[in-house]
Amino acid sequence: MKRIIALLVIVIAANTSFAQECKKTCKKDAYVLADGLIEATLYHDNGVIAQTGYYTEDNTLQGEWISYDAQGNKTAVAQYDNGEKVGTWLFYQGENMKEVTYSDSKIAEVKTWKIKDSRVVSY
Repeated sequence: MKRIIALLVIVIAANTSFAQECKKTCKKDAYVLADGLIEATLYHDNGVIAQTGYYTEDNTLQGEWISYDAQGNKTAVAQYDNGEKVGTWLFYQGENMKEVTYSDSKIAEVKTWKIKDSRVVSY
C-alpha cells in the first residue's frame, strides 16, 4: 500500500511539474474573426507556431495555409478555395522542395527542386 501511495505522489508531482513548465512555453491556439474569415494560429507544445491559415465560419479551409516544424522551419505552403485544394503547393524537405500543382482538387503535376543557399537551383 505504501508503494502505491509513493508511486501516486511521484506521478502527481511529475504531472504538476510538466504543467508548470508548459505554462511557460506553451501558447494557446489563436482564432481571430476578420472580414468573414477566421484567422487561425496553431502552436506546437514548445510554443513555436505550427500552422497559420484561414477558414470560414462553417469550418471550410480557405486561402493560404503555412505549416512549420517544431524548430520553426517552414514545411509546407498550401492553397484552398472553399475547402478544395487549388493552385501550387510547396513542400520543404531538407534540401529539396516539391512543387505540387492541383487541378479540380487532384494532383496535376509534381516537380522537385534542389535548394542551395536559400535559393532554388534545379530539379
